[in-house]
Amino acid sequence: MEDEPDPATASLELALFWRGIYTEILAMEEAVLERIRQLMATQSRQARREVELTNVPVVVAQADRFRVRLGFWQACVRARQQPAPRSHTPVAAVVATPSAD
Repeated sequence: MEDEPDPATASLELALFWRGIYTEILAMEEAVLERIRQLMATQSRQARREVELTNVPVVVAQADRFRVRLGFWQACVRARQQPAPRSHTPVAAVVATPSAD
């Protein structure tokens, strides 16, 4: 999409913005597909078949494309929301062992 930054280098703010954009677009594409299916129900068999072969694949492909982009931005948001790993911080471990009663 125009002006879309690289998810690998985008800030959390940009990731949230683009996640929202793709959420909106995907919802619209899914609504368009649902409306097409509703309209197809009233069409003749021949017209319905033509729509299945022409219109539906285009809308499905677009929705799939937006779903993939949304997935990239969702992953980017999750990665940016994770706390940064602490370097050289000692870690304590507790090991529980069953008692032999």
